[in-house]
Amino acid sequence: MRLNRTLAFLSILGVVAVFASAPTTQAKGQKWYERAVKKVEGSFTPAEAKPGQTVTFSVTVELNEGFHTYPTLQVDKMAAGMVNVFKFPSTGPVIFVGTVQDPKDPKSKAEPDAGIMKLLYYPGTATYTRKAVVSPKAATGPAEVKLSGFKLSVCDKDNCFPPKDVPVEAKLKVLEGSVEVEKQYAEEVAKALGAK
Repeated sequence: MRLNRTLAFLSILGVVAVFASAPTTQAKGQKWYERAVKKVEGSFTPAEAKPGQTVTFSVTVELNEGFHTYPTLQVDKMAAGMVNVFKFPSTGPVIFVGTVQDPKDPKSKAEPDAGIMKLLYYPGTATYTRKAVVSPKAATGPAEVKLSGFKLSVCDKDNCFPPKDVPVEAKLKVLEGSVEVEKQYAEEVAKALGAK
């Protein structure tokens, strides 16, 4: 069991390759998600906003007891592969600005067998956030935003599982009228609109 964990830390890609090359193992491997994950859910706060208004997009990962997940960035270079990866759409009713904010207060531990002195992780529930501006060109009414990708990494005390692509979407109601885009995001918004 310890060897499995060490191999996963040393090469996540290697673990994925092993699962991809063995169909029966892959079928068994996919069952980890049902055992580990209670839910993955996207949302906007506020859920109703005018074009130009800044909102917060959140992705909440809720795990069952005994499982943990990771931030989007590790401080220890040796743990660089133990992360969750978000891909955001470049067009749509909202324009994502800034960067993803990892949940606060991660737990940490050492994994000396893998050369990791400080591995950050989250047991239980973890909520990741990123600011977004409702596009000045967004149509009034209900809107749905889907991430281009979310690759979730989960481990238990003995094993790390192949990262899984999980679909994430959130609904937003675009209100009538508009507000001026916050100065700190104006350049990003103008660049996104100019690219369309």
